[in-house]
Amino acid sequence: MMSNPSDSKSQADLSQQLDFLLEADRLKGVERQNHCVHVPRRENTAEHSWHLALFGLVLDLPDGVDRYRVIQMLLLHDLVEIDAGDTFAYDETGHGDKMEREVAAAQRLFGLLPEGQRAVFYRVWQEFEAKETPEARAAAAIDRFQPILLNRYSDDSSWKRHGICRAQVLTRNGIIEHEFPALWARLLQITTEAVEMGKLLP
Repeated sequence: MMSNPSDSKSQADLSQQLDFLLEADRLKGVERQNHCVHVPRRENTAEHSWHLALFGLVLDLPDGVDRYRVIQMLLLHDLVEIDAGDTFAYDETGHGDKMEREVAAAQRLFGLLPEGQRAVFYRVWQEFEAKETPEARAAAAIDRFQPILLNRYSDDSSWKRHGICRAQVLTRNGIIEHEFPALWARLLQITTEAVEMGKLLP
């Protein structure tokens, strides 16, 4: 009985997809600056990505924003940290070559997938980085808010560890004010509380 070429392609595609998924497991080993709220250790980027996706599922998004697209970006955009590592939000030196490192990582990682899928995933990653669509801006705002929440409610604030002041937090996270006014109001409250608690410099 002759084999069906489409079966061979399906098996080849499946092998590539599984290779990608196994490689993605490495994200569990990338440590971030933020501490977990209920566990006395830093979160890893896989946990961060899961948490962001949950934010995208739970929160009310701006009118007309495609929730599935937002969740796609929240799950995919930090995969590049497998190769590029996590760059601390307020590390100006580290941000100097961040995009160069992350583009190379995106090309390698998404290159593990079957041809059509790799192109789709790479475009989703590029869309997030460009922050030009409503979905990308919503995803970016969520990505910025989650660490703020962890810094306020965890026992070990990365803000305090790195001597970050409230003005830096407000300046860096202005996208939240535009995309999620209610979250911005909560951010102002949280950062005020963090200053009072000694977790954030005035």
